[in-house]
Amino acid sequence: MAARVREVVWAESARHALDEVITYIAQDSQQAAVHVLGAALDAAASLATLSERGRVVPETNDPAVRETFVFRYRLMYRVDDERVVVVAFVHGSRDFATWRQGQDSL
Repeated sequence: MAARVREVVWAESARHALDEVITYIAQDSQQAAVHVLGAALDAAASLATLSERGRVVPETNDPAVRETFVFRYRLMYRVDDERVVVVAFVHGSRDFATWRQGQDSL
């Protein structure tokens, strides 16, 4: 049986967050920034066929909103019928409630 394939897209806010993280890391190490960027993009791309593998984001208790970890970062995504939307890329030490106040939706 063939695996279900979904389109993976990044929400504007998630792309912006990833850009900020990579810019910050690059201040100390270009090599580390490239490494984190590659890992984040690979993790997101793998969601095309393995979208249910991540855990449900505990703070949302919504089974459609899941996350996987990229080093110390939480890559959060929403699983829809035909696509996966990466909705956030957040450092794991950030307070989720405070961070979420500034977001449109999750």
